[in-house]
Amino acid sequence: MLASSTLASVVSGPGACRGREIMERGMTTWQSLERLGASLALRTQAPKRRMLVIVNPYATTVSERLKNLVVHALLARYRVQVAETQGPGHAIELSRDAAADGYDVVAALGGDGTINEAANGLVGSQTVLTCLPGGSTNAYCRLLGTSNEMVDATERLLRLADSWHPRPVDLARVGDRHFTFSSGMGLDASVVRRVDAHPLFKAYLPQWYFTYAAMEMLAREYLIRPPRMELVAGGRALRGVTAIVQNASAYAYFGTRPITVARGVRLDNGRLIGGMLGRANALDVPALLWHGLSDKACLDDHRHVHSVHGVTELRVRSTDRRPVPLEADGEYLGDVTEAVYRIAPRAMTVLA
Repeated sequence: MLASSTLASVVSGPGACRGREIMERGMTTWQSLERLGASLALRTQAPKRRMLVIVNPYATTVSERLKNLVVHALLARYRVQVAETQGPGHAIELSRDAAADGYDVVAALGGDGTINEAANGLVGSQTVLTCLPGGSTNAYCRLLGTSNEMVDATERLLRLADSWHPRPVDLARVGDRHFTFSSGMGLDASVVRRVDAHPLFKAYLPQWYFTYAAMEMLAREYLIRPPRMELVAGGRALRGVTAIVQNASAYAYFGTRPITVARGVRLDNGRLIGGMLGRANALDVPALLWHGLSDKACLDDHRHVHSVHGVTELRVRSTDRRPVPLEADGEYLGDVTEAVYRIAPRAMTVLA
């Protein structure tokens, strides 16, 4: 069994108002979900698999009520235990312990940061990762094809209990930290650092506060004396002010729209894409936004964005030796002068 210090039953914890509002608006749907769970539980089915639900109580849409309803529904088809994270890094420990204890599946109920930590704890193990959308963006859930609506995602997970087909996916790694879909060094990491410093704005105005923070950081740190960086991969060297590395088709989402740096990468093709923003100029912002959000273009179609495709390793460094912010899956990792990226093929198994 997991140590008592790392497992918690369903207990009281803080949550965001958005989660409560969602539940109050959707009780009829939740009643339907409860009936579905009860119906599935009565059928002759495979034995229940062991599931650890890792809950980030501070995630944008997570509330105590939401957590209780999700767990109650999942109990129809899984042997569920629940653990709440106590701070940064805790989900890594919880998921690693779950893998060591032979759990069949870990369900991360939180945002992309919680999923990132759970993935880091499960790398190379036989325990499957699945996710439930509790954050403001839920990029990895969307990339896996999981609904961004909690009710639909929970219903899907109930049905998957009897159609158990986990699949291997790649992870990428920067230094000793794995990530599930994207990482950045430069402006985007500066934005992540800024947004994380104001969690209330992040919770209630997620996309708009990210946009505001991006414009603020651009004006404050990148229009005058921006950091100088170099991305080296595949025999090429790209120079600029911000680097983005992806191992998935989308770098992020703005509302329902995926933001794509470059084409040609998937969660399971064993390759990385690296993109470099060549300059920071306010005049470029409208065109960059159009390229990022357009269904017909991506960021590296812009004349000041260049990319390398189909590589398994790349290196980004600060050429002026100034430390530059680094993020992975939307989590600020600190300021660095160099980052080495590698692909980790089929490093994790997911259920979605």
